[in-house]
Amino acid sequence: MIIEDVIGFLKKYPPFQFLDETALKGVAGSLSMEFYPRDTVILKQNGQPGSSVWIIKKGAVKVSMRAEDGDEIVMDYKGEGDNFGFLSMIGNERQKTSVVAAEDTICYLLGKDRVLKLLEASPAFAEYFLSYLSRYVDRTYSEMHKKSLLYGISDRLLFTTKVGDMAKTAITVSESASIQEAARMMEKNRISSLIVLDKRDLPAGIVTDRDLREKVVAKGRDIGEPVRNIMTISIIRADADDFCFEAVLKMIRYNIHHILVHGIMTNHDLMLLQGTSPLSIAHSIDSQRDMKGLVPAAGRVMSLLGLLLKEGATVSGITTIVTEINDRLIRKVLEFAELGLGHPPVPYCWVVFGTEGRREQIFRTDQDNAIIYADHEPGRDDEVREYFDKFAEFVRDGLEQVGYPPCPDLNMAVNPLWRRPLSTWKEYYSGWIKGPSADSVVKSLVFFDMRPLFGKISLAEELQKHYLSLVRENAAFPGLVAAQITTNTPPIGFLKSFVVEKSGEHKDTFDIKLKGLRPLVDAVRLLALEFGIKETSTLGRLKLLTGKVPFIREYLNDIEQTFEFIMLLRVHHRFEMIKDGREPDNFINPNRLSTLEKKTIKEAFHLIGKLQCMIAERYIPKVTGA
Repeated sequence: MIIEDVIGFLKKYPPFQFLDETALKGVAGSLSMEFYPRDTVILKQNGQPGSSVWIIKKGAVKVSMRAEDGDEIVMDYKGEGDNFGFLSMIGNERQKTSVVAAEDTICYLLGKDRVLKLLEASPAFAEYFLSYLSRYVDRTYSEMHKKSLLYGISDRLLFTTKVGDMAKTAITVSESASIQEAARMMEKNRISSLIVLDKRDLPAGIVTDRDLREKVVAKGRDIGEPVRNIMTISIIRADADDFCFEAVLKMIRYNIHHILVHGIMTNHDLMLLQGTSPLSIAHSIDSQRDMKGLVPAAGRVMSLLGLLLKEGATVSGITTIVTEINDRLIRKVLEFAELGLGHPPVPYCWVVFGTEGRREQIFRTDQDNAIIYADHEPGRDDEVREYFDKFAEFVRDGLEQVGYPPCPDLNMAVNPLWRRPLSTWKEYYSGWIKGPSADSVVKSLVFFDMRPLFGKISLAEELQKHYLSLVRENAAFPGLVAAQITTNTPPIGFLKSFVVEKSGEHKDTFDIKLKGLRPLVDAVRLLALEFGIKETSTLGRLKLLTGKVPFIREYLNDIEQTFEFIMLLRVHHRFEMIKDGREPDNFINPNRLSTLEKKTIKEAFHLIGKLQCMIAERYIPKVTGA
C-alpha cells in the first residue's frame, strides 16, 4: 500500500476525516488490507468477536441476521468508505450479525489497539462511534427472539397489522437540551431517534443517529449546541389505524427510517414484522454506483412479489409498494445517465405511460416512456437533440439491462417522436383531441396515462393541464373514444358462457389483459378525462370519481372489487408461469379455474359489459347525432 494514497482515501470519510495529519499517518501505517470475493462470509452471526474495524475501500457488504426459523433479515448494505465490526470488537462478545461480501470487496483492517487509542485521543472520533452505537444491534438481537413467532406468517402481518399495534412509546427531549445530552439519552435507552418537543411540549422535530453522524460528527459541530439546531423539522406521520404496509410506503417515498404514530415506529420494527423489508431493497438500489450493481437489486423485487402473493396481500398493496421500488430503480438509471453525459442543456421531464404511468406495473414489462424538454432559443437545436439522443439510448439500454425490454411499438424516448419540446407535445395532444381519427384515438390513449417520474415535473404538469382543458372544450373527443373502447367487449356470451379462442396456440383460453383489464381501464380513464382528474391509477381515479358520476354511483364499489380481482388473477397466472420457467402471458383457461373463480370472473365480465353499455349511452350520441 502507498501511504499517501491510503491517507487520501481516509480523509474523505468519517471518522477519519476529523483526524490530524499525524494521527492519519499513524492509522495508514497500521492498516492491513484484505480482498473478499463476492459471497465471502466476513463475519458470521454467533461467531467469535472481531479484533478489527473493517473499512470498505471498494465493493459492498450485506449486514444481516438469522431468525430462529432460519429466515434472513437484511439490516443494511454498506459501500465504499463505510465501516463495520466496531460493536463486536469493542464489546468483546459473539458476533450478532453476519457480514457477507455483496460483490468483490477490498477492505482496510484497523486493529483494536489503534481504535482504542483513537477513541481516547480524539473526541470527534469517539463521538462518531457514539452515534454508531445508537444503531444497537443488541436491541435487534433481543427483539428477534421476543418476536420470533411472527416469522411464520411474515408478510401477511404487513397488510393486517395496524401501525398503532407496532409503535413504541416515543422517548422525547426538550429542544433546548444539548446535542450531547440527546446522544447520551439515545445511548441510555438504546434507541436510534428522539422526538424533540417545543416549549409547549408538542412535537417540533426528530433527531436520529443519522443526524448525529451527518450534522455533528461529519461537520465537527459543537456538541454543546441545542439539539433543535440539528433536528429534522418535517416529521412524517402515520395514523394508528393505518396498516403497516402504508407506513412502509411512506418510509420508501420520503427516504426515512422513522415515522411518528403517537409513539415511534422504525424500519427495524417493520423488518422484524415482515422478515424482509422493502426498505432494504430501496436502500440497496440507492447505494449502487453503477449499472452492474443495479441488476441483482432489481432481481430482489420478484422475490418480494412472491412473498406478498404467498401471504395473501391485496393487489393495491402490492402495486403501491412495487411501483415505489420500480420508480426508484428507473430514477437511478436516469441519474447514471446524467452522470455519464453531464448536465442537460435544457430542463426536461422523464415521463412514463401505460401500466407504468398508472402505477399498475407489477412485473417489469415493455418500456413506455418519453422526454418532455423545455422550449429553448433558436440555434440550440443540434446541441439539445444530440444530448437527448444519447440520453435516451443510455436509459433504454440501462432499463433493458435491469429487466425492462424495449417497447415493440417504440413508445419510448429513444424514438425521436417521443422526445420533443413542450410546445411540440402540446401540438400532439391538440391533434389527438381536436381532430382525431378512430386510428389516432386508439394509439393515443396510452399517452393519457402520462406520469412524471424525474426532472422538472412542472413541464409534465403544464402539459397535463393543457390536454385536460382541451378535453373539456371538445365534446366530440370523449364520444370518439367511447366508440372505440366499447368495441373491445369482455369474453362472456349471452348465456354467461366464456368466449375463448377456437384454435391456435391459445385454444380454449381468453386474454385476461386485453379482454378483461383493458375495457375496465379504458372506461375509467375516459370518465377521469371528462371530469378533469389528474390521477392516473385506475383505483385512484375511481376514488376521485365518487360523487361525480351519478350514473355509475351504485356500481363504484363493485368496479373497484372487479379491478382488484382481475388484476390478482392475472398476477397469479403470470407469476406461476415465471416460477415454472415459462414465458409469462395473459391467456387464462377457464377450465383450470376453481368454481368460485369461474363464478366471480363471470360476474366481473358481466359488470364490465354493463359499464360499457352505460359509457356508450352517455357518450356515443355526441358523435352520431342520435
